[in-house]
Amino acid sequence: MNAQDYLREYYSNYDEDGRLMTRYGRVEYETTMRYIRKYLQPGMKIIEIGAGTGRYSHALAQAGWSVDALELVAHNIEQFKARTAEGEPVTITQGNACDLSAFPDDTYDMALLLGPMYHLFTEEEKHAALREAIRVTKPGGVIFAAYCMGDASILSYGFIRGKIHEIIEKQMLNPETFETFSHPWDLFELYRKEDIDALRSRYPVTQLHFVASDGYANHMRDTVSAMDDAAFDIYLRYHFATCERPDLIGYSHHTLDVFRKNPILHSSFSQGGTSCP
Repeated sequence: MNAQDYLREYYSNYDEDGRLMTRYGRVEYETTMRYIRKYLQPGMKIIEIGAGTGRYSHALAQAGWSVDALELVAHNIEQFKARTAEGEPVTITQGNACDLSAFPDDTYDMALLLGPMYHLFTEEEKHAALREAIRVTKPGGVIFAAYCMGDASILSYGFIRGKIHEIIEKQMLNPETFETFSHPWDLFELYRKEDIDALRSRYPVTQLHFVASDGYANHMRDTVSAMDDAAFDIYLRYHFATCERPDLIGYSHHTLDVFRKNPILHSSFSQGGTSCP
């Protein structure tokens, strides 16, 4: 199977909306929406690239913003359409994040890239997705790119779940530096902050935030799930107060890189991209 086949098989049998509605998943969702809301203005046009079943797209469209969504997996698109309310200002198109040639340059005030970077495994693919997201965003617009982090996965999957010997034997991990290595059949590409900084550094953008989207919540799922509403509210407030602290970000399972597109010449980004395999 190729990379897209692995994704189709995985997401056809996975409830991403359900994950984001769990207590620990809500930490990631509420954090992401909190940062999106910081930059929303009336009349903005938004594109969500890799929209899944539309948890974010629908929330924004139902609040009145115009959203164009792109999604690769047909099963997710079916779910997206089924969850679209009458009159909701949202569209859904099938396609991949590395080729947004159906969308013109400098069109959107905000671009959400909240899933594709999880599943791109080559430098060419990663840069194609970032380049396209930036291209379709207006100068001065804001891009949100989400990533899965390696060290959090080493701790939770490697040590807590007792798989550390297995992943070393499979050469998914350097046992000296603890750098991670992923392939399409592993489904998720894992990063460290320096990897994300290196990707972004090639583009005419200005970083606004680097956020631990779920902080320590995934490491303490049972604890978070057992909290009463009052304790969970305090936990969320603690998380919001600390989610940009550099000394805490690395242990988050998911991070959010938020950056603004600088004013650039129109020709700096040519229309179209390199398709993901």
